[in-house]
Amino acid sequence: MLHALEVIQRYKSGKSPQQHLQQEPQWLQWLVAAEKPRINLERIHSIAELQKTNAVLDYTERTLRMLDRLQLSFWIRELLEEVLVWSETAKGGSLEQRRTWQQQGINLFVHNVGSAQLYHLNATDRENGLESATSPRQEIIRILISTHGLIGQYIRGEIPYAENTPLRTLITKGWVTGGELRSMLMALNQCIIGAVDSGLWEQVQDEVGQIVDWIVSGTEHTDWSVKERLSRLRSNSIRQGEAIDETYARLTQQFPVEQELSALASRTLWYVESAMRDFSLEEMVKVFLLALHSEEWEKEIDEHLNDSSVTSIRHISFEPLMNTMYYDYKGVKKLNIYKKRMIEKYLEQYSWEHITAGEQLPYPHLRHRIERYPDLPDTLFVTFEFSPAAEKLIAFCIEAEKSPLYEQAVLLLFDLFGLRRDAYDRFHNEETYLSDMNSSGDYKKVLLDYMVGKRVLDIGPGGGVLLDLIEQEKPEVEAIGIDISANVIEALERKKQRESHRWHVMKGDALQLDQYMDSGTVDTVIFSSILHELYSYIERGGRRFNTETVAAALHSAFQVLSPGGRILIRDGIMSEPESQKRRIRFLEPDGLRWLERYAADFKGRGISYERISDDEVIIPINDAMEFLYTYTWGEEAYVHEVQEQFGVFTPQAYEKCIRDTLGEHADIIMLRHFLQKGYTEALEDRIVFMDEEGTPVSLPDSTCLIVIEKKGRRDV
Repeated sequence: MLHALEVIQRYKSGKSPQQHLQQEPQWLQWLVAAEKPRINLERIHSIAELQKTNAVLDYTERTLRMLDRLQLSFWIRELLEEVLVWSETAKGGSLEQRRTWQQQGINLFVHNVGSAQLYHLNATDRENGLESATSPRQEIIRILISTHGLIGQYIRGEIPYAENTPLRTLITKGWVTGGELRSMLMALNQCIIGAVDSGLWEQVQDEVGQIVDWIVSGTEHTDWSVKERLSRLRSNSIRQGEAIDETYARLTQQFPVEQELSALASRTLWYVESAMRDFSLEEMVKVFLLALHSEEWEKEIDEHLNDSSVTSIRHISFEPLMNTMYYDYKGVKKLNIYKKRMIEKYLEQYSWEHITAGEQLPYPHLRHRIERYPDLPDTLFVTFEFSPAAEKLIAFCIEAEKSPLYEQAVLLLFDLFGLRRDAYDRFHNEETYLSDMNSSGDYKKVLLDYMVGKRVLDIGPGGGVLLDLIEQEKPEVEAIGIDISANVIEALERKKQRESHRWHVMKGDALQLDQYMDSGTVDTVIFSSILHELYSYIERGGRRFNTETVAAALHSAFQVLSPGGRILIRDGIMSEPESQKRRIRFLEPDGLRWLERYAADFKGRGISYERISDDEVIIPINDAMEFLYTYTWGEEAYVHEVQEQFGVFTPQAYEKCIRDTLGEHADIIMLRHFLQKGYTEALEDRIVFMDEEGTPVSLPDSTCLIVIEKKGRRDV
């Protein structure tokens, strides 16, 4: 076993008490002393675990275990052991120690450089204030530490190839042969990459070998183009379905991307994927440009006669942004979706012209911050800064998740940043939302029977289940989805790319379809469980829950509909006559408390009921059904469901709204209603549903299916 592994095991077993730690090697002392290790959050699953373990020490131990298993000559194994134990030291040290290091000029933010500096500091003899010359062995180790991980970072697009050139000096100075250097570099990269993920090493092993051969042979290599580098920086997004070629082509039509990002060619980029993997390519490019057109960057260029290629800025670090984008929620690392949405809105307001002009647009509660520190003049740090009020409100949203306070907290946040409230229910936990939408294929399939024509528009496509069904069952049809929610469109674009679908999606407003489609060009418009959301979330005339919103959506759809085209509606329905009442007997002990809470929290209208015992009430039939929709979904969905009114109209009221809005040019060729499957089964052990006299009765119809046809002859 490697000596370093024995040292770590002795420490972890408690055989090396804290008071005797100073007798252990210096590298171990510094790794153990880490009060807040600086780590890459990309592959960390739980931030909370980091408070209980030393992730940097654990990672170092894994690299050593991999080295211990490799078949290498004794001297190479011994040399690489020294490299690995020192390679993470710049992430360690107590806060006081780190302050001292910074004063000494140790680069703690570019950790391979900092770790090499710490090794050099420890390896030299400072007796009598004199520093002895380092030996070739020490210089080999220092160079391997300072370049460790760079081959992987080059593959990821984070550094230019030239960062690896110091390795070539090991051969030119005669310290190692080409074969020895190749053996060292392959083993070193297997240890540091495999310790992150053994599967990752299998993926990149061949490419690592190719790059090592370039280094050993001294082959001159042309760096990645801007597009290739961006593609590598976004490799995870591409695997998730991002259409990089299409997106990049669209960006180059808007803006000279190659030219404007050329200054990045000679710079290293730290923590890019970890910080921005969940942002779009356009947003990533905008963040790069904000850094390249910041006051700090421009000041540096002015000092070097406007030549951005010779500035002293060598590194651009997104570590501060990475650290602000994640938090721990019940033991799981979560993306701070609240901050992500606010940053997206912030970037959306910036045109390319604004950025290249170096303008700082006024935006309440959020700004980008590009900084350099006097002791690290070669490094630029990039992040976004929220106001104290915004930070506290975001923290409140996180604390309030899955509690009755959540909806109030999120709506306050939306108001603070001027976001539309109809995106609210998809703001958090969107993966679960989209998964639920994708499980609804059976009841959506019936809509296919009423579609006409060759061009179909799905309003609010959710997880894309209806788009998939149209593509599968009606391959001749052009299916298009439109949604106001950015995360829905992002997820669908990734799904399309990943699964090679033919349908299209776009971000847009259902109330203004004529901005995206020409009049008379759509044959079928589908509102599947979306009209009640528009009704519930969009303010019109200064208020939500306004039937004028439904009318506006129908009018918007009718404008783009072709003659003979159809609007299909599948949504909630209220019962007639509205004066009917029902009895509910709760079979669960907290049932009545649920109703009391619901009546206080529901935003759609006043909910009334008469309590006739500890477990029984008399309640208007439509109030009963609105409550039971939420009661069926349970606690997980409560904070969202109390924001929505599922039953907007009775059948007669629906018909009147359609006729008043669309007039004589529209025919209602179907208006039927039914009880959605699953409600009876979901509630049978939880309530008894009765008429006013106490006789058990069936649940009333919950859902309608309406087909509206635009008069005129449809082109075939």
